[in-house]
Amino acid sequence: MSWYRNTVWFVKGLREYTRGGYESASKHFNPADVEVDVAGRSFLVTGANSGIGKATAKEIARRGGTVHLVCRNKERAEVAREEIVTETGNHNIFLHIVDISNLKEIWKFAEKFRNEHKLNVLINNAGCMVNNRELTEDGLEKNFATNTLGTYILTTALLPLLEKEADARVITVSSGGMLVQKLNVSDLQSESGTFDGTMVYAQNKRQQVVMTEQWAKAHRSIHFSVMHPGWADTPAVRLSMPDFYEKMKNSLRTEAQGADTVVWLAVSAEATKLPSGLFFQGKKTV
Repeated sequence: MSWYRNTVWFVKGLREYTRGGYESASKHFNPADVEVDVAGRSFLVTGANSGIGKATAKEIARRGGTVHLVCRNKERAEVAREEIVTETGNHNIFLHIVDISNLKEIWKFAEKFRNEHKLNVLINNAGCMVNNRELTEDGLEKNFATNTLGTYILTTALLPLLEKEADARVITVSSGGMLVQKLNVSDLQSESGTFDGTMVYAQNKRQQVVMTEQWAKAHRSIHFSVMHPGWADTPAVRLSMPDFYEKMKNSLRTEAQGADTVVWLAVSAEATKLPSGLFFQGKKTV
């Protein structure tokens, strides 16, 4: 059954999630939506040292925003920050070293951040796909700890800061993989049956969608959205899905194409004209 679901997801993705799908969808994009100056607004991007996170941070920096990069690896993060500053000329790029799978680190960071900064937009991009069952130092399955619980705790801890600002937004980078999973709250730690990292990741991404729907109901002054970036050529894909990458590498989206809808959700006035709590792909609700 897992093989069948993966095949359906793969075939669907051939049509919609590849570079060709982006190029087709982009014919209907309005460039003016993202031609905005966001100077004075503060953005926090997790997992910002590479891939879609870095591409998102770079585009926001180009538009004058203050960008807080939340990364796990200090060395790679410093290289990413320097690249963003050099390419955009924006020096309001700040670095925070936090492991999103470490719950204590998240709480400590969020408390300090609340006391020192303002925040207009939170972009939950950090994630992982660990193909063998691993536990964090808190005894939590690593995919769940990073993708679901870490995202939940960071967002919850920063909501009071967001609620102080006008036009506050939370964007979570999910995946089309969530379409192959119904929400299952009976086995959050993936302890039952054979461990399938791809399906655990997909379940986490479904959990992110449901969390977004619940946040939107509870916090009316903030605009929440969750999105699928398509299949992009990122370090995470190459590392976690090497077979998939080899088969699809000539059809994958660029990192910037994968980040395009994230940027639109973060900066455009059009995005917040739509209801809070929806799932997006190609700048459209799906």
